[in-house]
Amino acid sequence: MSSEAVKKLIQPRRSFIFSPGLKPELFPKALASGADMVCVELEDGVAPMHKVEARERCLALFAKPQADDGVERIVRINGLRSAFGLDDVKAVLATATPPPALMLPKVMTPDEIIWLDDLLTERGHMCRLHVIIETNAGLEVVNDIARASSRIDALFFGGVDMAAELRCENSWEPLLYARSRVIHAAATVGIDAIDVPYLDLQDLDGMEQEATLARKLGFSGKGAIHPKQIEILNNVFTPGEIAVANARKILAAFVKADTALLVIDGKLIEKPVIREMERIIAIADQVAENA
Repeated sequence: MSSEAVKKLIQPRRSFIFSPGLKPELFPKALASGADMVCVELEDGVAPMHKVEARERCLALFAKPQADDGVERIVRINGLRSAFGLDDVKAVLATATPPPALMLPKVMTPDEIIWLDDLLTERGHMCRLHVIIETNAGLEVVNDIARASSRIDALFFGGVDMAAELRCENSWEPLLYARSRVIHAAATVGIDAIDVPYLDLQDLDGMEQEATLARKLGFSGKGAIHPKQIEILNNVFTPGEIAVANARKILAAFVKADTALLVIDGKLIEKPVIREMERIIAIADQVAENA
């Protein structure tokens, strides 16, 4: 696969932040925060009495062309098993200018994804999908959910709701198994996995430590609840200079040798490693372009 083709499939998703659907005037500020993804919120952050107003204000944001600024724009709708979620889907189908991507909370079965994909396809909408795994039922079939649609770009781990469902403490060790299941499912189909936001705004060191653990586990990024968290998250999930140089070296060696395995600096490197090296380089190049 050419480097340009890889770039089209891979993009930085190091950080994301929510922007309130009721306050569209805050959307530009969120886009300028440095986050790779900005998600307009229609679900938990909006009270039932304000759902209709938030939906209308949110969709109005996408009636005009969006800047090509490297920031991924997403709308988190309400759960597809709720009346509010059904109304959100109807509104998206009704508009001629849908959001580029939809985030789906509390997904429990692959059928939910297939149903929405079919509706979007029938309407001719190109919306991408981001799926939150935050229920025990969803975790049980997470591999099937990840495979349910080619529209899915990422699985998000919803740690707060998951901890409540599993009756465990919302901390790293008790949720390690659940996180690992999400990582495995995302890796199986070659999509990104994004970790839950760190909720203690005063503990930036703790957030950085958890983000580093998430990166080592295989997550591509992590959520933020405040702009002051974003720079740290971006730094954690940006490939370092040594990693990028090593990836370029390995790729060049494989191209030159045209073989399935090589010994580089005394280490046996097999061809399946190539995909991860391409990913590292693609993310590093795009981060540099958008800087």
